[in-house]
Amino acid sequence: MSDDSTAGSDVEVLLEYLRRNRGFDFTGYKRTSLTRRIDKRMQAIGVPTYLDYVDYLEVVPEEFIHLFNTILINVTGFFRDPPAWEYLAEEILRDILVARGPAEPLRIWSAGCASGQEAYTLAMLCAELLGVEGFRERVKIYATDVDEEALNQARSARYSAKEVEGVPADLLQRYFERNGQGHFVFSKDLRRSVIFGRHDLIQDAPISRIDLLVCRNTLMYFNSEIQAHILSRFAFALREGGYLFLGKAEMLLAQSNLFSAVDLKRRVFRQVPQPGLRERLMALSEIGNASPRPQLPREERTRELALDAGREAQLVVDGAGYLVLANAKARSLFDLSTDDLGKLFQDLEVSYRPVELRSKIQQAYIDRQPSIVYGTEWPSGMGEVTHLEVQITPLIDGNQNLLGASVSFTDVTRSKRFQQELEHTNRELEDAYAELQSTNEELETTNEELQSTVEELETTNEELQSTNEELETMNEELQSMNDELHSTNEELRATTDEVGALNRFMAGVLGSFRVGVVVVDPDLRVLAWNDAAHDLWGIREDEARGQRLTSLDFGLPVAEVQPLLRRQVAGDGQPHETVDLDAVNRRGRSVRVRVTVSAFQQTPGEHGGAVLMMDAVED
Repeated sequence: MSDDSTAGSDVEVLLEYLRRNRGFDFTGYKRTSLTRRIDKRMQAIGVPTYLDYVDYLEVVPEEFIHLFNTILINVTGFFRDPPAWEYLAEEILRDILVARGPAEPLRIWSAGCASGQEAYTLAMLCAELLGVEGFRERVKIYATDVDEEALNQARSARYSAKEVEGVPADLLQRYFERNGQGHFVFSKDLRRSVIFGRHDLIQDAPISRIDLLVCRNTLMYFNSEIQAHILSRFAFALREGGYLFLGKAEMLLAQSNLFSAVDLKRRVFRQVPQPGLRERLMALSEIGNASPRPQLPREERTRELALDAGREAQLVVDGAGYLVLANAKARSLFDLSTDDLGKLFQDLEVSYRPVELRSKIQQAYIDRQPSIVYGTEWPSGMGEVTHLEVQITPLIDGNQNLLGASVSFTDVTRSKRFQQELEHTNRELEDAYAELQSTNEELETTNEELQSTVEELETTNEELQSTNEELETMNEELQSMNDELHSTNEELRATTDEVGALNRFMAGVLGSFRVGVVVVDPDLRVLAWNDAAHDLWGIREDEARGQRLTSLDFGLPVAEVQPLLRRQVAGDGQPHETVDLDAVNRRGRSVRVRVTVSAFQQTPGEHGGAVLMMDAVED
């Protein structure tokens, strides 16, 4: 394949092609694991580059299925991690049922359900607590995934004997039927309450009014920004105080303001209520309208209007990362509208212009202390610049719960201008005082200088005569030095010719070798690197010379050669040592390379370095 930067841009072309043509958006997935899986599939069919793979998908549409199966993996199972499921049944589900009352429905969402084992595990647990009839009357389990093939398998509810090994024997007998082909089919009575559907956690709206949301080992495939986005949607999907059940690999540390840990070991979390968020958004959207919303208390609306009329621009971001308030000054200054309220703050331009606020808000959350950013500039039209002082203040209630952050922008343009004018005036005064002092000193010394001038003029004639004699002597010396320099130049030119001939000789010798030859000094810095080494590894001599061999990035495992080099440099080894190593050549292909290391001496009796001879050999 091509270099890393080109390969990185090419994989983005592939991901955009998948999103545009098949509706699968993998751009939020971690690039390391994603490219590793794509490369695995490309190697299986013998396609060398990502752009070639796009062409292959155009010609062979069936390849999409194999690619998605490779990327999505769909590793799941019944009662995976049994202690966690036991805790979920005994503590969480019972708590939900008690809180909901005897007749209220129970809504469960299995996000990233793959082939359905997790959703049917939830069905069995609920049936054990409610009975089959109670389960059918009260429970709805929504099982979603982006992989349509996995969803089709889940809808069939048919599993092999190996796939149901995790189901306890008594539950297997009660909730599965064995068909004539040796497979186990999940109970039809329970299956009607499990609803499968395609859902993209990144793009599609979340299911609402959920009591329990199960998403195990799915978030781990996304980067931190996308994880935060999905977790915000999960918090919206859950009822107040609803539960979130994650996998072992997921810690939820980044969204501690949306969820609190119920049992961190078993990865069970509970939604932290966000009081008044929806009402506040609705109230703010009505600010400035002719008729105020009657359901808002008079005092609260007064506070909102007072804040909106503030002279300083102010924004408020809630704990989920949404912009919930922007007063009139902020809307005017940053070209915001009431439609921007309720949007993710990170999606708005003001989150990074005029100053990068996202990281500073996160730092304020961590420190739980206000912070100030000085020297921020913002264009205000007509070529003028507004100077702003930005203060980020975390919003913490009486129970020390983190609710969000307030960002205020103070216009310090006038004080900045006064400060600059004051500094300019001070500099001018300092310059004037220095000039006055200098003038006084000059006047004081003028008399002394005039008196000494007469004496100096009297001695000038004598000095001129002496100078003429010295100049004649210097001319003779310069002529002698010129002759010496001419002789030295001739010697240097002869030496340069000899060195050039020697270098051409050495280059010819090294170039005649069919194997890669590298010469290093005692510090393992490259002294010579022949053409065969360039052909083998893709590194030119001018790129390698002077670099430490151990710091060069090429396909030879230098760490395995280093002990041989050290012995040869120290003079402790055999006259030469040979080792066969697995390597990757400049074309990215695996090769077997025979490396022979010998010592060489620049000065007789002293250790000068080592020579590596590298030759690709057949296995």
